[in-house]
Amino acid sequence: MDSARTIARRLGVSEEAVELCRASDLIDLHIDTFIPPRLWGYDPLVRHSGGPVGRHWFGHLDLYRMADGGLDGAMWSITTNPFRRPRKRWAVFQRNLKRFEALVARSKGHLQFARNITEYEDAKARGAQAVMLAIQGGNALDAAPSGIHSVKKDLVTRVTIVHLTNSSLGATSAPFSYLRGDKGLSQAGRVFIERMNEARVFVDLAHIHERGFWNAVDAHDASQPLIATHTGVDGVRKHWRNLDDAQIKAIADTGGVVGIIFSTAFLSRRGGPVDGRMIVEHMEHVMNVGGEGVASVGSDYDGAISPPRDMASGETYPRLVQHMLDAGWSEDRIRGVLGANYLASFEALRPR
Repeated sequence: MDSARTIARRLGVSEEAVELCRASDLIDLHIDTFIPPRLWGYDPLVRHSGGPVGRHWFGHLDLYRMADGGLDGAMWSITTNPFRRPRKRWAVFQRNLKRFEALVARSKGHLQFARNITEYEDAKARGAQAVMLAIQGGNALDAAPSGIHSVKKDLVTRVTIVHLTNSSLGATSAPFSYLRGDKGLSQAGRVFIERMNEARVFVDLAHIHERGFWNAVDAHDASQPLIATHTGVDGVRKHWRNLDDAQIKAIADTGGVVGIIFSTAFLSRRGGPVDGRMIVEHMEHVMNVGGEGVASVGSDYDGAISPPRDMASGETYPRLVQHMLDAGWSEDRIRGVLGANYLASFEALRPR
C-alpha cells in the first residue's frame, strides 16, 4: 500500500481525504469484480491499470487498487445468468462459488470472508479486506433443494432478489418488465424472502420493479433491515433504475441503507456535476429523505458501468471523500456514509 502522501499527490486530493478514507470503515455494498475472471480470466489479485476500454465496463478493481483506495470490505457478487435453465443455473452457481472460494484462498489472507460484523472486525484487524458474499439474482437458486438454505451455511450475506430480467421471483425495474403482465413479486418470491429472513440474509431491493418492491416490503420481516445496495435516486435524476422518496423512506424505516451506484447513466442530470460530485448529490438526497444513517457506497465497479472520469477505479475512493469535504460534510457524516451506516445495519441483522 502506497503512503497517504503518495496517493494524495497521485489523485490530486488532500492528505486529509486519504487519511480519512483509511481511518474510516470503508465498505462498498456492491462490486462485480468476479465477473471479469469469469469472462476472460482477469486476475483481481494482480495490479492492473484499467480495463480493456479504460474506465468503461470492467477492470475497475484489483486487490492493490482497493488497498490504495482505503477499502476495508465489499459485497462481492456472484451474478446469475438468467438464460440458463433452473438446474443449470444452480449447478453453475455451485461451481462459481467453489471458484470464488478458491480465489479467496489464493489471496493468502488478503481477502477474508465475513458473514457478520464480528468476522468483519476480525478481517480488518488482520489487515485483510472483508468479503461479504452476495448473489445477484435470486433465480440462481430456483432449483436449489432448500433455496437459500442450500447454500453453504453462514457464507452468503445478501441476495438481490431480481436482476436485469424478469424471473420466477418477480419483475425487474428494467424496460424488460413490459414482457411480464404481473409486475409484482410472485408467490415464490414471497416465500424466498421469508426463507432469507429465517437465514438472516439481507434482502436487496436494487433492480426490482416498483410494484414488486412494495410486495417485498410487505412480505419482509420488518424487524430486519432492508437494503438497496447499488442505485440512484429519482429525486435527483428520474430513471427506471432509481428509487423514489417513498422507497428510500421504507428502507430507512427498517434501519436499512441505500448504496449509491457510480454509474453516470443513472446519476448524471442536465446541468448537474460531471464528476464524482454527482454521487455526493444522490447521497445527500438519500439523507435528506431518510436521515443521516441511510446513505452508503454501492459503486457497482466491474458491473459494466461507466463511472465519472475522476472515479475511474478503486484507488479513487479518496476523491469521493474530497468531494464530501468540499461540500462541507462533517467527519461523522463522511464516516457514516463510507461504512458506519452499513455496519449498523449489519449488526442489526445479527441473530438475537
